[in-house]
Amino acid sequence: MATSTTATGFTDRGMTSEERMVIFASSLGTVFEWYDFYIYGTLAPILAAQFFSGVNPTAGFIFTLLAFAAGFAVRPFGALIFGRLGDMIGRKYTFLITMTLMGLGTFFIGVLPSYTAMGILAPIILVTLRMVQGLALGGEYGGAAIYVAEHAPKNKRGFYTSWIQTTATLGLFMAILIIVGLRTSMGEPSFASKADVFWGGWRIPFLLSAILLAVSIWIRLRLNESPLFQRMVQEGKQSKRPLGEAFGQWSNAKIAIFALLGATAGEAVIWYGGQFYALFFLLLTVKVPPITANLLIAASLALGTPFFILFGWLSDKIGRKPIILAGFLLAALTYFPIFQGLVHFTNPKLEAALASAPVTVIADPNECSFQFNPVGTAKFTTSCDIAKSALVSRSVNYANEAAPPGTKASVKVGDATISTTAPDFAKQLGDAITKHGYPAAADPKDINYFMTIVLLTILVIYVTLVYAPIAAWLVELFPTRIRYSGLSLPYHIGNGWFGGFLPATVFAIVAATGNIYSGLWYPIVVAVMSLVIGFLFLPETKDRDITTM
Repeated sequence: MATSTTATGFTDRGMTSEERMVIFASSLGTVFEWYDFYIYGTLAPILAAQFFSGVNPTAGFIFTLLAFAAGFAVRPFGALIFGRLGDMIGRKYTFLITMTLMGLGTFFIGVLPSYTAMGILAPIILVTLRMVQGLALGGEYGGAAIYVAEHAPKNKRGFYTSWIQTTATLGLFMAILIIVGLRTSMGEPSFASKADVFWGGWRIPFLLSAILLAVSIWIRLRLNESPLFQRMVQEGKQSKRPLGEAFGQWSNAKIAIFALLGATAGEAVIWYGGQFYALFFLLLTVKVPPITANLLIAASLALGTPFFILFGWLSDKIGRKPIILAGFLLAALTYFPIFQGLVHFTNPKLEAALASAPVTVIADPNECSFQFNPVGTAKFTTSCDIAKSALVSRSVNYANEAAPPGTKASVKVGDATISTTAPDFAKQLGDAITKHGYPAAADPKDINYFMTIVLLTILVIYVTLVYAPIAAWLVELFPTRIRYSGLSLPYHIGNGWFGGFLPATVFAIVAATGNIYSGLWYPIVVAVMSLVIGFLFLPETKDRDITTM
């Protein structure tokens, strides 16, 4: 493998065969891990029907959201566990462990009998497997990014690690294509079948992970340990307490804090906003048909993904900091017009209704909750919350009007006022909304596919701006002896919590304000925070010597 000299010195030579293998093996394994992680989210409605249908509605709801959120919530804990291992036993063996855990967790979801066969044990095992996936992912990214960076020439770390940065997007892309292909070829009834508790086409993407896991392990076993880690071991400079040294000493802890607030938090909300929330917005707000929405996202990912490599390469020339901060700024300035444009080009009837049919929720303010529910344990059952949830689910903008204390909420649509106490409230509200022009779904004939893909691709390019250089930036911020621990925790708090809980946060903001676009303030505010903190407190690192132990 590359020596420590080539791993840290400037060079204009081409990439060696060994370096290509390092990048290929690290990227391939990480693609498969992200694929494993994403197929759960993409198939969540089917999994809910398979594993939560037999419990009471409240318990089923809690299990569904817990299973979704658990993978994000535990990622920082995985970062602590595997970050410590990575600094003590090495980069290579740690990410072999994480990859194996992720692959096995995914495979076992594919063979797990449904609730009909196993009862309450089925959803409990599912949530447990999801948590294993989140823990493993918390250790994988840092290991792969560090492993590649520690093999890279000093003036090509951004370019080399940018290949790792493509893996999350490629994993999502692969998950979407496989699931859409199976749904189209098998038909939805066979794909989502509950007739056989041990079968259904939805299991195939999970089972495929066994093949992907075997290939990835075989390739990664052929790699040697990072040259910098080997040298550190030979010199006896390993940290005996990497977590204590990384986060218990202020000189290191402040770097982790600034890396979180000035880099990874902003990167996370733009990453999830530009890919996951964009899909969420098309499906649930604009009501684009699922297959169409997934294909639109897939097209934008295909067009935008090469920009990871471009901006990784450019960060070696002009620096990590200006590229990432530019992404924060552009997203903050343009998110509102881009998402308004998505409505305009995919569902013009909804856009017209939002402009012409005012709706008002009249309720006691004390009954109205901020409906933030990231782990599914909260219940929002007041008349105000019921009214607002019904309107949000139909993508209706509304104003809030205070009513006297104790008054049950009502909804005013045009000249009609509908009380939540009405036995057929949902039907009356639905009829009134439809009468005033709110469409039940986007009409495929109205979709301007070209302009929609253009806007979605711009969102993906913003993702590439903030994500392509971040691995090199984080690697360069921390010394070798605590690099795995120091990098992993801020990265996964940023991406697991700031990014992973973005849909729940957006929903709560939309429900509180009554404007379908108001949830965008969350990624915008976080991006501006990171822009300011990153500009003031984080250094440029592209020329930094990462051999410091």
